[in-house]
Amino acid sequence: MPRGHILVLDDEPTILTTLHKALTLEGHVVDVAGGVAVAEEKIQKRSYDVALFDVSLPDGDGVKFLERLRVAGNNLPVVMMSGHATIDAAVRATRLGALDFLEKPLSTDRLLLVVDNVLRLVRAEEEASALRQQAGREGELYGESKAMVELREQIARAAKAAATATVFVTGERGTGKELVARAIHVRSKRAKGALEKINCAAVPSELIESELFGHEAGAFTGASKQRLGKFERASGGTLFLDEVGDMPIEMQAKLLRVLQEREIERVGGHDVIKVDVRVVAATNREIEADVKEGRFRADLFDRLNVLPLHLPPLRARRDDVPLLAARFLELAANANGRAGMTLTEGALEALMAYSFPGNVRELKNLVERMVILTPGDAIDAADVKNCLGGAGAAPSLGLYRPGVPLKVLVEEAERSILEQAIAHHGGAMTAVARALGIERSNAYQKCKRLGVKLRDDGEGEG
Repeated sequence: MPRGHILVLDDEPTILTTLHKALTLEGHVVDVAGGVAVAEEKIQKRSYDVALFDVSLPDGDGVKFLERLRVAGNNLPVVMMSGHATIDAAVRATRLGALDFLEKPLSTDRLLLVVDNVLRLVRAEEEASALRQQAGREGELYGESKAMVELREQIARAAKAAATATVFVTGERGTGKELVARAIHVRSKRAKGALEKINCAAVPSELIESELFGHEAGAFTGASKQRLGKFERASGGTLFLDEVGDMPIEMQAKLLRVLQEREIERVGGHDVIKVDVRVVAATNREIEADVKEGRFRADLFDRLNVLPLHLPPLRARRDDVPLLAARFLELAANANGRAGMTLTEGALEALMAYSFPGNVRELKNLVERMVILTPGDAIDAADVKNCLGGAGAAPSLGLYRPGVPLKVLVEEAERSILEQAIAHHGGAMTAVARALGIERSNAYQKCKRLGVKLRDDGEGEG
């Protein structure tokens, strides 16, 4: 149960004493006020997580006091109380944003439940706000390339979809798959609920069921008390299953059942628990190949792949590199007390020439490294090369680099060859295709896939 700082406004000393005691026993910090004037003074001095207002007070009206707060721009969460409540008062209070209306005599259990729900709502709104701010700060969804504009449009549509419409995000490491899950969550009607995350590749196979579904006390050695799993904690919100392609095959069947039935059983338990969760799954694996080879269940893939989203690698949207680099430079410079640092034209050219196998995450880390290691205020091409540690020369040559997948190296070589051929033939794609021994349409498709820019003076696509 969340704890909070609560203000109780009522003119009956007995009620103030009772509520103060009941709320304090639950771990809340409680202030009381016997009238509007005292309550107003307290609200001006400190902030509260929730307030309980009586309607009839010796020096005013609780609903009118709430209205005055709203006019002043104060969005304090308020629950109204009244011993002779009228429909009119309840309607007025609701229109002013009161979150509930309790009739006297008060039920302590009912009041504690309402306060608990309000505090959960407050915490969820704070988390959603923090996620929105974090999404803006991190900037991985920055970019004005066609691919990024289309991706943001897809995210907006996915956010509005029904809870049963799972989203399947694919893309290389470092492209920002988790940020896509956050963006979908905060733009959806579930933004007030929790966003829970689990990396399926990082959890041992013997523990992943407990992590997802929870367990009862005594379910296994070390399970000394009941523990809620990710699905229960995300109920009403969103669950992000990162690296779902690495989930053990036996666990995949259990996940499929939960997605179909919308219910779970804790490990060691027998009760069926309904869950209302929006699932966003992600992987950097060639998941369709895994399905063909039996490493990933085809029925689970079909169930997850309702709304597919693919994140393009950074090398396929090179025009976004300067924008991203400038954003990351601002963040890193401010964080390290080096505001005012700049990237020279030579530095930007060096960044544009690099393939970034680690994608946006690698660019972000590289910029932060340059901010820390560059002695002056201007980062130039030499600084980029030094901080790349010699990796910058490899992409244009297609050389082997430990840890870089063969697919990435092959794409880099293809890109370099296409760019050189286009330059050699003045942008004439028929000549490029003939020289490379491929169909003209195939040459265009490769350029589009690899992010190769066509010459403005070249032949038209038709």
